[in-house]
Amino acid sequence: MMSSETLIAVKNLSRYYGANCAVNDISFEVKRGQVLGFLGPNGAGKTTTMQMITGTLAPTHGQITVAGYDMLDQPLQAKMALGYLPEQLPLYRDMQVDEFLTFCAKLHQIPRADVDDAVDRALELCGLGHVNRRLIGNLSKGYQQRVGIAQAIIHIPAIVILDEPTVGLDPIQIREIRELIRELGREHSVILSTHILPEVQMVCDHVQIINRGRLILNDTIDGLFSQMQTNSLLVGLRRPPAPEILQQLAGIEQLEIVDETHIRIQHSAETNPAELLVEQSVAGNWGLFELTPEKRSLEQVFVDLTCVENIEDAENQPADEFAQAA
Repeated sequence: MMSSETLIAVKNLSRYYGANCAVNDISFEVKRGQVLGFLGPNGAGKTTTMQMITGTLAPTHGQITVAGYDMLDQPLQAKMALGYLPEQLPLYRDMQVDEFLTFCAKLHQIPRADVDDAVDRALELCGLGHVNRRLIGNLSKGYQQRVGIAQAIIHIPAIVILDEPTVGLDPIQIREIRELIRELGREHSVILSTHILPEVQMVCDHVQIINRGRLILNDTIDGLFSQMQTNSLLVGLRRPPAPEILQQLAGIEQLEIVDETHIRIQHSAETNPAELLVEQSVAGNWGLFELTPEKRSLEQVFVDLTCVENIEDAENQPADEFAQAA
């Protein structure tokens, strides 16, 4: 039985296009109030997964439950709990903003007496009040994106799914849409599908990475940050000692001379030599001026995870099949 805090449950979900497997046996849950970043390179299966979750594409195998309703058995009830912004904006460019949102409210079967309030709320939340009488086709890309988000939330769904919501926007528009997503996360559960890594760091509290149709990471954003930690220190010394002296300090495994005053130190996970380095620097008058723990970037974590999986796939592929693929 699905917990009341679990708004989306995906179990053993797969989708084939002929012999090509676009999504391969993935399972995950989205909790109430969670902002989930769904990461992956182009062609990884993100959009196909989003389309199956929203009921616009049937899975080949697996089960999708939305707000307690099975997407295949009770599609209308499940879809009522969803708001969806696909990558291609579902807008009527020759309609005014408030006219279009009124139309969307009626499609979502909002009672006639509540339509105006629903439209006003969506306009306010998405910062569209001052353009509500303008034609959608005359708006900038950023404001069209806001209208797309407004149509996704007008019926106050429990879950909002946004597929690449900042693609094609300028830096100011991107910042505004990210702030809007953070605002949505206070009232809705949000799935944000993207391949823009900083977006996940800025707005999400949970992250999943999909590659070649398979889920290769499912963790909190804090857990992802812990993967960015390394056992490496960048040390700046005005009068560095001989490398052999540093090598003798407890915990130091490897040294790399960066330049005349900087040394990169690899240390064991169990023993961080930072405190010992400070003590020895003072005692030996080494002139310590920098001691920086180094981190892998989120981009490097992403590349490492996807590259490892690609190498494993190649190693597990039959030799004749691999030759054909090459």
